[in-house]
Amino acid sequence: MTIDNFDFNGHKALVRVDFNVPLDENGNITDDTRIRGALPTLKKILSDGGSAIIMSHMGKPKGKVNAKFSLGQIKDAVSKALDTNVEFAPDCMAAADMAAALKPGQALLLENLRFYPEEEGKPVGIDKEDPAYEAAKKEMKERQKEFSKTLASYGDVYVNDAFGTAHRRHASTAVVADYFGNDHKMLGFLMEKEVKAVDQILKDIRRPFTAIMGGSKVSTKIGIIENLMDKVDNLILCGGMTYTFAKAMGGNVGNSICENDKLQLALDIMAKAKAKGVNLVLGTDCVAADAFSNDANTQVCSVKDIPEGWEGLDAGPETRKLFSDTIRGSKTILWNGPAGVFEFDNFTAGSRAIADAVVEATKNGAFSLVGGGDSVACVNKFGLADEVSYVSTGGGALLEAIEGKILPGVAAVQG
Repeated sequence: MTIDNFDFNGHKALVRVDFNVPLDENGNITDDTRIRGALPTLKKILSDGGSAIIMSHMGKPKGKVNAKFSLGQIKDAVSKALDTNVEFAPDCMAAADMAAALKPGQALLLENLRFYPEEEGKPVGIDKEDPAYEAAKKEMKERQKEFSKTLASYGDVYVNDAFGTAHRRHASTAVVADYFGNDHKMLGFLMEKEVKAVDQILKDIRRPFTAIMGGSKVSTKIGIIENLMDKVDNLILCGGMTYTFAKAMGGNVGNSICENDKLQLALDIMAKAKAKGVNLVLGTDCVAADAFSNDANTQVCSVKDIPEGWEGLDAGPETRKLFSDTIRGSKTILWNGPAGVFEFDNFTAGSRAIADAVVEATKNGAFSLVGGGDSVACVNKFGLADEVSYVSTGGGALLEAIEGKILPGVAAVQG
């Protein structure tokens, strides 16, 4: 069943969205990308004459009620975005009456699902090494089923539009789908687009295919780097992981972020790229700073020759040109992770160079997929989100999909 050909008239739709939006200290939303992403699905349900029971998580409250992570803070923003008054249920497990009272065209937002440990389905307060852990895990699985059953009772149709959590087998992203027939569960518009974008990157590759991987640690990206080795022509590794590679090659990286226990891993990646004929592109120079601050003193130096007390915070001019030239000649581009500490305005040049090159390649017919929280924030900061082919809302989910893993949130609906 697809959302496009389903008529929601008279139906109550239980919709899993990803409203895990960043908030400032006053509870104001600083980036509403995820709310905007869910609007086509929610508006289709309401305009068809259906009602929507909206459920999401926010942050990591670890199974306990925490006002800091209350979805009540975003109720007004969701109401404004949907142009209708959205009701709010202060307890996601005690919302049956509110859900039943919904009339066609009305919406109800449930409180943070993760205020209950059953949502994530992990035993609380017990170590994996504890002999009682397996029994606790089994018990939690049963509790998760009951939790899911209660959520499912609020609606007669299930729609999963939360790609950002599709890689987790949580109650609301996967288990709840078991309580709906195949003709009454479907992916939302956003999820459909995300799945299609990943398929295009993996199954419909036009060459050259360039992947740009940023981030501070090689260890967190090793799975995707290894999977991409069999697919890409060019692999650009940038950001903090630059300095692990530089040190592995005998360089001095000063105070730069560096995984000293992953130096051999860096060398293995270089050897693997060479063996597979992949053009591995690493930074050669950087903008180093004498403090982790926007106002620090800076100098451009080789990534292998950073003075003591200094740290690399952005790609240098030579590296920017190297990256840009590679990207501009590409026909398929995946970008995950910035080239420097782009949050500091004085260290955005590397990420901006990548963004500009991706935009230029896209204009020349390349398919470009930008994903992962920091990359998305990056293109949004530069105002370039509309100039790439697709901006993914899923960080971990996107990476796992590209690693070739089955996403529980998709499988639960599509089988």
